[in-house]
Parts: sequence; C-alpha cells; structure tokens
Amino acid sequence: MFYRTFISLIAAVSLLSCNANADKFVAGEHYEVVAEKATAKPEIKEFFSFFCGHCFAFEPFANKLSKNLPQGVELEKVHVDFLQAASPEVQNSLARAYVVGKNAGQGEQVAQMIFNYIHKQHAGFNNDADIRSLLLVNDFDAATFDKNFNSMAVLSAAAKMKEYQTFWTENKALTGVPMVLVNGKYKLKFDKLDSKNFDAELKELVSYLLAKKD
Repeated sequence: MFYRTFISLIAAVSLLSCNANADKFVAGEHYEVVAEKATAKPEIKEFFSFFCGHCFAFEPFANKLSKNLPQGVELEKVHVDFLQAASPEVQNSLARAYVVGKNAGQGEQVAQMIFNYIHKQHAGFNNDADIRSLLLVNDFDAATFDKNFNSMAVLSAAAKMKEYQTFWTENKALTGVPMVLVNGKYKLKFDKLDSKNFDAELKELVSYLLAKKD
C-alpha cells in the first residue's frame, strides 16, 4: 500500500513538473519544431565545430548536460566540416580524432585538447600528423590512436556525422553551430534562456523536450 502511494506521489510530482515546464517553454521562443515526427527513442545531438568560438564557449555546458541526462539517453556530438577556418579534410580528421578519443573513454578530454589548441593557443592543423602530435603530447596513447584513426569503425562514424550534417542542412535546420537537436524534432534556441541560470534552464528545457508528446 505504501509503495503504491509513493509511486503515485512521484508520478504526480513528475506531471506537475512537466506541466510547469510546458507553461515555461514556448515553441518559437525557446525551441523550434524542425520535423513532423520525433524519433522513436529519446535522443540528443549537438552539432558543433572545433573551429567555432561559440562551440568552445558552449562546451562546458554541453559536458555538464551530458552528465545529467535520463538513463539511456546520450548526448551525441556531431562535428561539422563547413567552417572556413580549415579544409573539410582537416575538419573530418578532427572528427575522427574525437571519435578515437570517445571510443577510448576520453572523448571529453580529447575535445578539450583540440578546443584549447585552437582557441587558447591560437594554433592550427596542417595535416593528420599535427593532430596526432597534439594528442600524444597530451598523453593520449599512441598505439590506440594509430590503430583506430583510420579504422573502418572510426571512418564510418565520421561519415555518419557528415550524413547528419547534410540531412539537416538540406532540411534548413542546420544553419550554424552550436545546434542542439532533441528527439530529431526540436531545435533549441539559447538566446531566451536566463544567462545567470543557463545550466539549470538548459537542463529543464532538454528534459521537457525529451519527454514531450505531441
């Protein structure tokens, strides 16, 4: 009896929270609807570029968000290659380096290495050897990098990022980065979130959209 009452109470609190956020977050103001149907399972994609200053500034918020998602939901980072700061080939190589790091359980660390190198050291990459050198000087395992950087799994993951980029660009949703897409339907708008409480409001908005049923 106590257990059923407790579960009912939790459900009621969750419903009240959902209703409150429904009043708080408004389509066209806090998010855009960019597709007719949501994905079958909850998901989040963050489109970004290592060469984007706004993406560099957003990275700490993205990392914190990724650690506070519902069980089974992952923030998937999608590196784009359309910025003019480097060739598409170099941008593709950076995407692969990130995937190598992620697959080794060091995605956040590798991303931070690359972001810092570009935006704090104001340095660039001419080729894959430059990328390899950066990771190795930051103590990333050389054998892991060499084994995986040109592997089929990593090449396929980078190609999938390109597919996502092309699809959402053609559908006029991906117009710049960073872009966060929830359930393949809702594109976040950051400018209306409270800058003094950005972390909390970002989490609330994402939670609301992950659970949203239309």
